[in-house]
Amino acid sequence: MGSKVLRAESLLRILSLVFAAVAALLVGLDTQTKTVFFVTRTATVKDMEALWVMTVVFSVSAGYHLLHLFRCMAFTWLGKNPCHCNKFVAWLYFVLDQGFTYATFGATMAALQAALVGLFGVSSLQWSKLCNVYTRFCDQVAGGIICGLAATLVMAVVSAISAHRLFQLYPRSRRSSPKSAGGGRQWLLF
Repeated sequence: MGSKVLRAESLLRILSLVFAAVAALLVGLDTQTKTVFFVTRTATVKDMEALWVMTVVFSVSAGYHLLHLFRCMAFTWLGKNPCHCNKFVAWLYFVLDQGFTYATFGATMAALQAALVGLFGVSSLQWSKLCNVYTRFCDQVAGGIICGLAATLVMAVVSAISAHRLFQLYPRSRRSSPKSAGGGRQWLLF
């Protein structure tokens, strides 16, 4: 059972790594130059800070999942089961997986919000639409955001595996008598 979970985790980490790297590359390397009213302007990722933050977060996330992929491969090669590690390491993996999942979700949502402002504009603030001028730039950012959402969903599944692995280290316990649990109810702790 442990080797199947390890293989599934490895596959999910590969997917997460690929989606995060593609999202970072699509958004981070995106530029487009247009001439509007005799003025040449280049749109880059640094023009919208949310897109730059998304690029950095997904680059770091791809590196994190690459390191964990090496860990999974090493455990598979050595024939060890990482499910029987100590609680400190399991808590560390759990917290890091959760943190990267939440960070990528937040960065993706911030980039999505910035992209929607560029797509529709905000007339009350006199922000005009930009995607009708920089169409390729906006299409590439949209692809990066879609890859970012896919990476975040895969990371959520990896976090669930990490949580399962952590809570397997704690023994199951039940209360001895149902009446001692207060009011005749039986409380089960998983």
